[in-house]
Amino acid sequence: MRTVLPALASGILFGAGLAVSDMINPSRVLGFLDLAGSWDPTLAFVMIGAVLASAIGYVVSRRLRAPIFGRSFFIPENRQLDSQLIGGAVLFGIGWGMVGFCPARPSPDSPSECGRRGCSLQQ
Repeated sequence: MRTVLPALASGILFGAGLAVSDMINPSRVLGFLDLAGSWDPTLAFVMIGAVLASAIGYVVSRRLRAPIFGRSFFIPENRQLDSQLIGGAVLFGIGWGMVGFCPARPSPDSPSECGRRGCSLQQ
């Protein structure tokens, strides 16, 4: 329970942040990717905020001897870019850019939810 509750709270906070910033709206994401049309910089500001929060977290974690809710920190030591990482990033970007949905997140517009609501995945 000591690790489940912080993970749940983090997920709820992350989801609330996406909802408040309207990043769950595919047209907002596609507007950011539309550099030649009516570009919407909102996502850039959300990304900058995420990078700043992450940087603060790394600085704080280096000052702590152990995490508050775990036994040890899990900071990646591998800093090499390989073909699997690049390929995965490319596939992620293509999927994201094609439809405006982050392909790694469950969505209320998933096929199971759309089957219940009668909506279409094509927007």
